[in-house]
Amino acid sequence: MIPLAALEEIIDASGVAPRIEAMLPAGVRRRQLSVRTLLAGMCLTQADGRPAHLTRVHQALVSLSPDDQARLGVIADWKHGPHLLTYRQTEYTFGLVTAALGGEPDGLPSPALQAACDDLLEASIPQELKHASTSLAADWTDLESFSRPPPRGTSYCADPEASWGHRTVTRPGPEGELFFGYYFSAAIMMPEENGPAVPELARRAALSACRHDPVRAFAPVLTAMPGQGIPPGDILADSGYAHRDATAWAIPLRAAGAQLVQDLHPHDRGPKGTHQGAIISNGNLYCPRTPQSLLELGPLARDATREQATEHDAKTAEAARYKLGRLTSDDEDGCHRVQCPAAAGKIRCPLQPPSMRLDRDRPEILQPPQDPQACCTQQTITVPPGVLAKTAQKHDYPSAAWRRSYARRSGAERGFATAKDPASNDISRGWCRLMGLTPLMLFTAVLLVVRNQRILAAWNARQEENQ
Repeated sequence: MIPLAALEEIIDASGVAPRIEAMLPAGVRRRQLSVRTLLAGMCLTQADGRPAHLTRVHQALVSLSPDDQARLGVIADWKHGPHLLTYRQTEYTFGLVTAALGGEPDGLPSPALQAACDDLLEASIPQELKHASTSLAADWTDLESFSRPPPRGTSYCADPEASWGHRTVTRPGPEGELFFGYYFSAAIMMPEENGPAVPELARRAALSACRHDPVRAFAPVLTAMPGQGIPPGDILADSGYAHRDATAWAIPLRAAGAQLVQDLHPHDRGPKGTHQGAIISNGNLYCPRTPQSLLELGPLARDATREQATEHDAKTAEAARYKLGRLTSDDEDGCHRVQCPAAAGKIRCPLQPPSMRLDRDRPEILQPPQDPQACCTQQTITVPPGVLAKTAQKHDYPSAAWRRSYARRSGAERGFATAKDPASNDISRGWCRLMGLTPLMLFTAVLLVVRNQRILAAWNARQEENQ
């Protein structure tokens, strides 16, 4: 079990409690239950694996030792003697907190709610691990509302912020199904490429109604991290993120300084037009005479044998020979310059006579274009930011380097698995019976804080065992 002192330390380090207290209205008499004690009770319920019910929060607080109850105000001196905290007081304080943090009921978290959840999660990461890695694996999952969906043809229900969404299922039958609730997005810390292992801690999270795109709802949370003193690194995401419009995901993250490592949607793979004669494919520009089979390479199958992997890696390495070489970084307008692969000495081409003196182990263009365009005739060409904005990423897709780097993304799946573990905290329908995005997101953030402490305890135990 996680000690109460450790949970109180996280709450104090976040600075959330006094900030929320300042937002609450002043009553006729002092409230017995403070925001700090309420957050501690919420953490205790999740640490014990209890559902996110206010009755369980009240039970957790009144079950503390007499000294802790007196210190936290669970027992207070009233006019007629000591008074034990009641459930109505718990419900009242929680209602004030959610009203202060909630904004317009539009299915998206308010800035105050998002800031409170961000600070709680950041405070749950030890100081020595805050800069251990800047790589994050992002993903979203389903989080059902306890409310029944509105009847057909109507919009009235107990949770008007929730809406219908789609989720994938692993059991036999259809690949997906509808659910009524919210999308739960999270970013999990992953090790750097070729770096030491780090505990897979949840660093950011957000909830959004299913009528909102979870990618567009979560991108501002990640792009705000540089302003909070957290430099961006590799952002690992699946094709659900990469397939979005570039202005929704790729462009904002690159502007924040992040490097994308993502799977490409089948609709985004392969040749997708040209730019000044060069073929646009898989986030790069290629020579106009690149073999079609190399341009249409897809990711390696999961059940591929070692021989198949070796053959696939050889083809991706050959495709890299035909790629136009980048010469400059992005300028203020987001443009950069690239060079013909023959001029860069990667292939042999008659249009670049010096390249014909290269060793014959390099690919050779036997039939150059009859009417060569700018990519063949000019020393360099300029690539505007909109040409590769959606598909460009850190490594050539789908090379061996990309595959090794992208393999880290599975940490996001493990993060959700620990949040949906029936042995600890199962966030399936009924875990939280409160209606609305604000109370549900606040309890979800507390759950991730507790989950981080479990991950840290297991990590520290493993490190001691290894020593």
